[in-house]
Amino acid sequence: MTLEELDAMQEAICGEGHDGWLFCNFHHRDKLSDEILHISPLSTNSRWWVYAIPAQGNPLKIVQGVEAVVLDELPGEKVVYRGRDDFIAALRPLGGKRWGVHVSETLTPVSYLDAGTAATFEAAGLGLVSAAGLVQRFKGLLDKRGIETHEKAAAHLYDIVTIAWDRIKNAYTRKVPVHEGDIRALMLEELKKRNLITDHPPIVAAGIHTGDPHYDFSGLGALMHEGDTIQFDLWAKEAGAVYADISWVGVFAVTAPPEVEKAFADLIRAREGAYRFIEEELKRGQRPSGAAVDQRTREILIGLGYEPFIKHRTGHGIDTECHGSGVNIDSVEFPDSRLLLDGSCFSLEPGLYFSGFGLRTEIDVYIVQGKPVVSGGERQFSVLTC
Repeated sequence: MTLEELDAMQEAICGEGHDGWLFCNFHHRDKLSDEILHISPLSTNSRWWVYAIPAQGNPLKIVQGVEAVVLDELPGEKVVYRGRDDFIAALRPLGGKRWGVHVSETLTPVSYLDAGTAATFEAAGLGLVSAAGLVQRFKGLLDKRGIETHEKAAAHLYDIVTIAWDRIKNAYTRKVPVHEGDIRALMLEELKKRNLITDHPPIVAAGIHTGDPHYDFSGLGALMHEGDTIQFDLWAKEAGAVYADISWVGVFAVTAPPEVEKAFADLIRAREGAYRFIEEELKRGQRPSGAAVDQRTREILIGLGYEPFIKHRTGHGIDTECHGSGVNIDSVEFPDSRLLLDGSCFSLEPGLYFSGFGLRTEIDVYIVQGKPVVSGGERQFSVLTC
């Protein structure tokens, strides 16, 4: 960890109004602590260590004598303990303060601290609060370079969607068989050409498979048939950069069936309603939470009669991971009360899933100087057709 990173952590602590950020690990249970502090997951971790970063001043390292060097690359004073009594005694100077720890009742992706260890900390006098906001501020907000790399990735993805749909249109016109796997292979080839990486192949779903939000297949997958709804969902980034993540909808036909057209138009109404809600709240000087944006999106869809057909939240945070550490647009699955701060980047991807087909439209948005920006290019407003 660099001194610049330490400064950024202390800035985040002050921004959240905590007294410090408390990291700890045992058998590498908390991958977030290892990642943020740059501790190798291959290092030996058979004893508890604690790394306490105060809002101001030097950090404190608490390590067991058997593994006394485990935090030596980190700045701060070191205290070595032998047994549990020593461990608790080393913790007591941290008492009487509010420490952000990796625990949350609702945000499972940042909740690693077990109840027993939390009880030990509290018995030593430490006040514990969730570090979810600290994680967002330190890891989940994009700087200028992050936004640039995100925009670059998004532009590539929009291009790849155009190339992929042109391939489908050509196959339809020439009456040449085309499978889900043909299009996914094309997308992967385009990602490779552009030096983009992804943590999972794109989703290409046809017909009934579009009703599965996380559909996957092996081999060629399904053959596309006349009238099939087609769902694209692709995400990628350059090495060491920020992801982009988009979804588009088409129909393997010259015109889309009326039920698909209507459901898609209503999804667009919900997506754009979510965007306008963010825009209006920010204009008023209010920072909406991820949960509030999701609630507004659901209100629109439920008001249109779609409540039984909503399977997932409206969106997720995006950073160097596709599902990142920042605010999720979620009031139901992992309700997220964190606010959309400058640098927040997230997807807006409402979906509807029926017995015969599903639809999902996804754009990425980031906040700059109190204003939302849609990345990548012109977003989809109508169903693609052949």
